[in-house]
Amino acid sequence: MQKDHSMKLTRRKILPLISFFSFVKIYELYGSIFSKKALRILLITDGLVLISGAMLGPIYAIFVDIVGGDLMDASIAGGIFALVAGLTVLLSGKFSDHVTEPRYIVSLGYAIIGAGFLLYIFVNSVWFLFIVQAVIGFGEAIYSPAFDALYSRHLDENKEATEWGGWEAMKYFTASGGAIIGGIIAKNFGFSPLFIIMSMFCFASAIYIFFLPKKTL
Repeated sequence: MQKDHSMKLTRRKILPLISFFSFVKIYELYGSIFSKKALRILLITDGLVLISGAMLGPIYAIFVDIVGGDLMDASIAGGIFALVAGLTVLLSGKFSDHVTEPRYIVSLGYAIIGAGFLLYIFVNSVWFLFIVQAVIGFGEAIYSPAFDALYSRHLDENKEATEWGGWEAMKYFTASGGAIIGGIIAKNFGFSPLFIIMSMFCFASAIYIFFLPKKTL
């Protein structure tokens, strides 16, 4: 019994230390990534777009129900998004390879996604919802290859996995924060204000990327 008690006390002392040092290490890793201006810009602007999408994700089925759809319609809408993105992304990637300023492609994709989010306000039928999903999927496919190319361009040698890990971590953080924020906004103010905020985040990123000085990215 004495041994078990001492082990519990040891765990209570060690676990906070492990958590603290883990936090410090993560902070240091992000500090090194954010010290590079290009990666910092790409992470923040893409983070705004990702958090806007995350705001709707957990409550999407509720919105589909409001416009007259059911669970099957929600599934089909998700399938349409993925299908359009899949059909478009290879062509977008090939086109981006021949563009001297891929940031304009990224900006265009962000703007299309923002327009899609804004169109949610006017959705009054399942068929209109399917069209909006196709628009958002198209925007996603337009910007993704160009974004990946820009991000890869600024990676440090032998730190590629770490710096891509920074983006992956950002994706999960925005998914976590966006899910909670989206639920709060929709519950207290309704879906229309939520869609406006989502679209504003995307348009803000699109405009910022578009007007960056040359060679910033």
